[in-house]
Amino acid sequence: MLFETERCLVRRFEEKDIDDFMAYRNDLCWMKHQGFKGLTRPEYQNELLGGFSPEKGAQLAVVRKSDGCLIGDLYAKREAGLFWIGYTIGPSNARQGYASEAVGGLIRWIRAQGPFEIRASVEPQNLPSVCLLEKLGFFCAGTDENGELSYALNPNS
Repeated sequence: MLFETERCLVRRFEEKDIDDFMAYRNDLCWMKHQGFKGLTRPEYQNELLGGFSPEKGAQLAVVRKSDGCLIGDLYAKREAGLFWIGYTIGPSNARQGYASEAVGGLIRWIRAQGPFEIRASVEPQNLPSVCLLEKLGFFCAGTDENGELSYALNPNS
């Protein structure tokens, strides 16, 4: 386990997580604003079970403590003095505060690693994600070459 929050454990993916991961990641309507979707089981296994490396980018399992179910995932990629983050909570667990809780835990975990800038990219149409980032203390730092908004965490948040 990397860290825990009040209701969640965040850890590396295990074989038993793949089916639940595929259930929400391959729901193309739910994932319309996300990448890393629509893959086969072997492709997901290769990506998720291959090892944990923040330098290459790593997906982390978000597991509900009460029943051990996978409810979502986090992404972290370290570049020099910067961490890029991402997050997804499956539709059956959305709008229950899990994303805020898990991303808040990820921010604390990153800060324990050192003084990194923390950023996230989001499509402008993904209003729930924009609201989450702003709630957590991120501000819009511009638009990238793909038209996505780039958000940076206020260092005082």
